[in-house]
Amino acid sequence: MTGNLSRSEDRVYLANLLKIAGFVAMGVLLSVYVVRHPQDSLVARLVSYHRLLVLMGQHLTIVGISSALAILTAVPAGIIVTRSALRPWSNRVVALANIGQTVPSLAVIALSVGLLGIGARTAIIAMWIYSLLPILNNTLIGIKEVDPAMIEAANGMGMKPSHVLLRVEAPLALPMILAGIRTAVTINIGSAILAAFVGGGGMGNLIIAGNNISRSQVLVLGAALPVLMALAADALFEMIEQRTRI
Repeated sequence: MTGNLSRSEDRVYLANLLKIAGFVAMGVLLSVYVVRHPQDSLVARLVSYHRLLVLMGQHLTIVGISSALAILTAVPAGIIVTRSALRPWSNRVVALANIGQTVPSLAVIALSVGLLGIGARTAIIAMWIYSLLPILNNTLIGIKEVDPAMIEAANGMGMKPSHVLLRVEAPLALPMILAGIRTAVTINIGSAILAAFVGGGGMGNLIIAGNNISRSQVLVLGAALPVLMALAADALFEMIEQRTRI
């Protein structure tokens, strides 16, 4: 039975690896096609390998920093409010994080512009706020769903509360926390397109430019690359989740 399960997990792992390779290959082939076969001289001047790499770097920087801030904020907050003294506050914390999630991402960015002005920093702060809820909510659920009997057993062995958290609760909750991070990162990759509207750069610049000059090649490229990035990131996190399940 264990052998069959292991082979099944290996097949899922390989399938996700192939999906990632396929998404990357599709993005590369689409980029090469547009650069080598532009619609006209406008597209040729607008799209180049160097420009695509710069925009991709800006996009991934916004996603990476905002997601890292969300992880560093939401995971500790989720752990803190699951401690016995603060557990009654957990629902209120989730409700507060819900405010950032229920407001449309474009509205969050617009509000951030009013406070911080334009630029990548504004987009990063907006994406950070928008991605807090999935990580916070999954951290709370993951910690709360740990079997109390396991915690009691750890306490009975004389483990300190910090050791119980790090050696029992955190490892068991890790797959659920990773699922929240997976959701947040995937959302951020798509939402980061809006950074271009506040001067933050990223792949959204291609969408704006393609719309301004009415060139479908540029529009499709600007929209397709973030989609492929999101799909690849989702498959990558699925692989990581699979390896962390106990």
